[in-house]
Amino acid sequence: MQNTNFLKTSSLFGKGASLLMMLSSLSLASAEGTKKTALETYVIDGGPTMFLILVVILCLVALVVFNLMNISKNKFCPTRLKNELLDHMANCRVRSAIEVAASHPSYLGRMMAYALPNIDATQPEDLGRSKVEDAIADFSVNENRKNMVWINYISLVAQSAPMVGLFGTVLGMVGAFATLATAGQADPSQLAGNISTALLTTLWGLVTAIPALVFYFFFKNRLNKYVAECHTTSEELINASLQTIHQDAYMAKIPEGLA
Repeated sequence: MQNTNFLKTSSLFGKGASLLMMLSSLSLASAEGTKKTALETYVIDGGPTMFLILVVILCLVALVVFNLMNISKNKFCPTRLKNELLDHMANCRVRSAIEVAASHPSYLGRMMAYALPNIDATQPEDLGRSKVEDAIADFSVNENRKNMVWINYISLVAQSAPMVGLFGTVLGMVGAFATLATAGQADPSQLAGNISTALLTTLWGLVTAIPALVFYFFFKNRLNKYVAECHTTSEELINASLQTIHQDAYMAKIPEGLA
């Protein structure tokens, strides 16, 4: 009889242990099922403000791609056009140089098509250089303003992204204090969601603003570099014609041997 009771008790303990194991496995499975993904943890939990930050990020990407395509050497000072203009100006074929420049859509081509008609052959000493330089300056002021518009938009993104992140931070803190006022006590589990929203929007605002600031100065310096190269090329073109006209005078200044 005792053996029978012992066997029954043992079987009950066995069934209880198996039931506990099943419950523990179910709880682990449910915990794994509710585990958040990286997208939910770092993006979706940021709340509605993340949609605004996403729009700002898309604008930044579009502006970077556009400026990469727009501010390039081929669109400002292509080597082939530069060599062709130098050949015409070195042989004093100013009309041919104007035609070549006018047919090319680059910055250098449009600039020289605008400036070279100011060359004055009745002033052989400098070919009316001052008028040509004034025309180049006028052209550069107008064109640089157009190019800087799209670069300044990147600066706008760099300034607005932290503000959007701060807006989300304020919303998150307002929600946290509202939860605290409703609960009547500081329960970390209730405040965690609102504080997470506040920190995530700040994080993504900075993640967007820092690269935008870098790209702003990158494209600004790139634009200044190509514009300066075009101005240097224009000086070379004028000097090439002047050197051809005053070739004898230039040669007289350079001695060849000793008398």
